[in-house]
Parts: sequence; structure tokens; C-alpha cells
Amino acid sequence: MRNRSILISVLLLTLLGTACSLNQAIADALVSPTTEIVQAITPSSVQDTIPPTETQPHLLAPETLAELYERVNPGVVNIMTFASTGPTANDRILMGQGSGFVIDDQGHIVTNQHVVQDAEEIEVDFPSGMRAWATLVGTDPDSDLAVIRVDVPPETLVPLPLADSDLVRVGETVIAIGNPFGLSGTLTVGVVSALGRTLASEREAPIGGVFSAADLIQTDAAINPGNSGGPLLNIRGEVIGVNRAIRTESFTLSGDAANSGVGFAIPSNIVRRVAPVLISNGSYDYPYLGLTSLSELNLATLEVLGLPPDTIGAYVTCVTPNGPADQGGVQGSGSCDSLDLLQAGGDLIIAIDGNPVREFNDLLSYLVNYTEVGQAVTMTVLREGREVSLEILLQARP
Repeated sequence: MRNRSILISVLLLTLLGTACSLNQAIADALVSPTTEIVQAITPSSVQDTIPPTETQPHLLAPETLAELYERVNPGVVNIMTFASTGPTANDRILMGQGSGFVIDDQGHIVTNQHVVQDAEEIEVDFPSGMRAWATLVGTDPDSDLAVIRVDVPPETLVPLPLADSDLVRVGETVIAIGNPFGLSGTLTVGVVSALGRTLASEREAPIGGVFSAADLIQTDAAINPGNSGGPLLNIRGEVIGVNRAIRTESFTLSGDAANSGVGFAIPSNIVRRVAPVLISNGSYDYPYLGLTSLSELNLATLEVLGLPPDTIGAYVTCVTPNGPADQGGVQGSGSCDSLDLLQAGGDLIIAIDGNPVREFNDLLSYLVNYTEVGQAVTMTVLREGREVSLEILLQARP
């Protein structure tokens, strides 16, 4: 019975390959229910397209917040999506509402994939009063990013700079601007609560469950339905993330998720990698290992697995047959269709390309940010008490 209770309490996450979905109260910040989508890139071309801006820690001076808003808000847009119920223009119904922000002077706007998914028409409203229909350029279900494009006068476009999210630190002041509950141009302030969080993506894995989205920024800045796709900014007005979801157990009378102080944003460096490829290809391919791992190792789990109490790393529960990890020699503790996930004998991943892996999120973050499809990585695992180095050729997520 103890093993069974431990099994129930352990959350499994997908390691850029096979996946087990999380059963948690995470609600996407939407005005009305919709869903999400994506795929491709080379780092050099991305850097040329959306260069990072230098980011330094700054204290929040109250007199600068209003100035920041006046400068940044013109680049933040309200997005409304419509479906058609008949042959005429009067037969449109509002599907949902979200936020977005301008990234260049060509009219490209970044938002969440779930904001525009399944929309037949997309309306973009600027703070200046300009309104325009948008064209969907590309979507990415893994990161929940999308790029849309509008044709408006150049003076309407105010591109927002992307910061280097690798420099973001816990405790930094952050600002969210968006359209919660349709209240356009709303500014909220908070801090970076944590880094490297993981959520389920919108892409289904081959063996069931879904893949994982990695390296998200956690914040307590108020994010509510309608904030999805809007920018999370540092005190310099640079985008450090794209607001994606909130974790909550509270809901409004209309069924919308209510802010609980736990929000998540897609880091700007992922936007920098993904957005240019969505513009050029319409999709983005993520590197794929093909294994599942325990999300964390607690003392009770370590005792079941027969591992010492100071063990750190990503414990492999199963390996997808004929996937990259399988071809590279990674060993899981059992079969991917087994219900008994807590078995001894799996590899413990402790490093990738020489970078320490203390937990699953470290591995996932490295793969998303520093690798690409077709790249070979060296994985260091502990197997029966000794270190083993394995070379794995990354493939695209199926």
C-alpha cells in the first residue's frame, strides 16, 4: 500500500519526448474557453532577427512606472477572435479575447496559440483606436506561442524589445500589461516568484499524455482571463516573457479562472528562437529525447527506488521504443505502458553536455534553450552506482 500511495503522489512530466500529463488546477488566462498549437529554427538567424537588449537589475521607482506605461502600452494590443454561424458579416460570434504585443515594424504580433486557435477571424485593437483584421502566420502548441500579422500604418506599430531572459532573477520587479476580462490596457505589478517551471504543452505524445513546456517564469503579478499573450516586462520596459497561464482553485461566477498569485510566462529567449521561425515556416520543431522522468525525487520515493537520500538528478521511468534515448542506450525502470512507475533499475540523468541536472526541469530547460533537431548531446547517467556517458542524436517531436 505504501508503494501505491507514493505512486499516486508522484507527478510525471514529459521530457521533450514521451509524456505523462499533470493533473493540476492550471487554467489558461482566457476570457472564454479556447485551446492552443506549433514547430522549427537556427539560433544565429533568430539572433539577427530579434536581438536581445542588455538587461541590468533596476529598482522600481514609483515615478517611473507611469512613464513606462506611457511608452510601452502603445505596443500592447487587444485580440478578439470570432467564428461564423452564417453567410453574412452579422453572423459572427465572439469566441474569446486575449492580448498580444508588436515585435517588429512589419506588423507581426506575438500572442498565445490558445488565444487564436480555431479562430475564423482575428481582430486586433490598438490603444490608439486603430482596429484591423489579422492574418495567422504560425502557431506552436509546445510553447503556446503564435504570431499574427496586421496591415496598419507604420506609425501605429510600436515594437517592444525582448530582454535576455537568462538574466532574469527571482525577486525582480515585473509588470504585466494586457486585457483581463476585456479591460484593455490594464497594468499590474509583481515580482519574479520562481524560474524554470514546467507546464503541460498542447501537443499529444505518441504513447499518451502530452509533451511538456519548459523553463517558464513564475510571477505573482496579477494575471487573469484576457491577459493571455500579453507581455511580462522588466522595469526597463523590456519583454521578459509572454503571459500564458495561472494556477488557481478559484473561479468567477462565469466560470473564468481567478488570479491566485501564481502565474506563468513563456521566457523571452524562447520567443526569440520560435517567433522568427513561425514567421518564415509557420511552425517550429522541438528536440525530442523520447523518455519519461519523475518530476521530483522525495525521500519516500528514493527509499522505494533504493537510492541514497542525497540523490539528485532526473530518474528515467521509461524509454520510448526506437526513440532517440532508446537508440542512445538510455535505460528506463519499466515499460511505458506499465502502471507501476516506481521501479528500481532506471538510469539517473545527472548531466547533459557537462551541465549538471539536479532535477527534470534542468534537463528540459537545457534541451529547449540550447539544442536543436539533429544535434548530438552527451548525457551522463548513474547506472548501478557508476557513471556512464551516452551520445544521443536529437530528433523532432513526432
